[in-house]
Amino acid sequence: MIKRRSPPSPAIERSYLLPLFLCLGALLAMRIAGLMAGRMDLVYDEAQYWTWSRELAFGYYSKPPMVAWVIRVATELCGDGEACVRSASPVLYTITSLILYATAKELFDARVGFWSAIVFATLPGLSYSSNLITTDVPLLLFWTAAFYFWVMLVKRKEMRFAVLLGVAAGLGLLSKQATIYFLLCVGCHALVSQEARDAMKQGRGPVALAIALVMTTPMLIWNAANDFITFRHTAANVGWKFPFVHPLAMLDYIVVQFGVFGPILMVVLLRTTGREFAHRSDQRKALLLAFSLPVLALLLVQSLLSRAHGNWSGVAYPAATILVTSVMIELGRRRLFQISLGLHLAVAGVLAAAPAFAPRLAEFGQPRSNPLVRALGWRELATATEELAETYGAKGILTDDREGTAELLYYLRNVPLPLSVGPRGPKPHNHFEMTRAYTPSTPLPLLYVTLHRAPRAIREHFGTATLVGEQHFPTVAPGRTARFYILTQPQRERQ
Repeated sequence: MIKRRSPPSPAIERSYLLPLFLCLGALLAMRIAGLMAGRMDLVYDEAQYWTWSRELAFGYYSKPPMVAWVIRVATELCGDGEACVRSASPVLYTITSLILYATAKELFDARVGFWSAIVFATLPGLSYSSNLITTDVPLLLFWTAAFYFWVMLVKRKEMRFAVLLGVAAGLGLLSKQATIYFLLCVGCHALVSQEARDAMKQGRGPVALAIALVMTTPMLIWNAANDFITFRHTAANVGWKFPFVHPLAMLDYIVVQFGVFGPILMVVLLRTTGREFAHRSDQRKALLLAFSLPVLALLLVQSLLSRAHGNWSGVAYPAATILVTSVMIELGRRRLFQISLGLHLAVAGVLAAAPAFAPRLAEFGQPRSNPLVRALGWRELATATEELAETYGAKGILTDDREGTAELLYYLRNVPLPLSVGPRGPKPHNHFEMTRAYTPSTPLPLLYVTLHRAPRAIREHFGTATLVGEQHFPTVAPGRTARFYILTQPQRERQ
């Protein structure tokens, strides 16, 4: 049974709330200041999401729509600059940390809630993600909210929490496909907890599930009208292929998780997991393990069978953070806790300042291993594109990949030149090929911009493809040479 705690006095709660707001506010201010001083271009995923935000819909090629909606709100309030596009990230992570405080306070007390929120807000992975706007940002917000409502539903068995759980889960499904793991976690919790099974009785479980499904109906309708493109993309991303065993990919996934969660916290999590499997001591710990361990285990298997990106397991860490924080407080591991938090605060400070020094930092190490390389050079590419288009009187721009298309759409947003994507096959490979495909009615001449060697399909499709410029961009994706061609008169019109 999850222990019932006596309500804390208002004075005790206030004694933690004020320091919590001050600490999270200081972190938020530092991160916003870092974004404002940043010199990083948008990485191509961010540029793609910004483009989606100009064309609001209930679905997109590879992701649900929430990230586009979030960016649209942020840019309507702030503007279209890089800092404004990314501004929702640290703000929403701050709100997520506050929800985690409420969850840990319900399970334990205000002290554990306070430190859980601080630990979560300073996780290395979250500090890194705060510099970017990605689908993980709204995902973690709504996952953590759904987790809070699940805790309240298990404790109080009230229909209102089932309704709120369904709303939060529905918003999570509109944020990222990984929300589906929530069902796995609920199932695992129900296997080990009678309280969890009771929470879903009297229609509460079906109500929560029905609300979540109803909220995602517009997205499902959009996918049905577009050949279920998001689902097919997700299935392709799983990538299970012979020989189905990739130990190096699994090792890479494990190492990255120590970096995302922090090495000390990961060791504490593993040791706690071992102790709880050997001798279950507390239903609260079983709940927290049910909402972290299954996700990590599932993705560990995925990394062995194919690959798993480090951020895919982000939803495991709200519950894991509460677990390791409560354990270190319970066992009196004060020095270990201080070392871990100090390390994470140092990382948070460095990562917040990194965007301001991005051009210098991008010079260190090999381009392919330096993540800042992906966030530099795109503005220069757009400038060269605009100048050549004007010089040669191009009536539009043609591209051939998602990265270049997204970046040019963002950095040429104030340039009145239509942009289309060249044909690569009978089916679209990304959202831009689906929505901006080249057609015979596209006005000519076109300035063709490619970061690859010009594909034969492009050269053969046009009667004239004249190379008019080359520019090496050492920090574009990385170390590529952009080639610019003027395209005129489709081949079939010349015959």
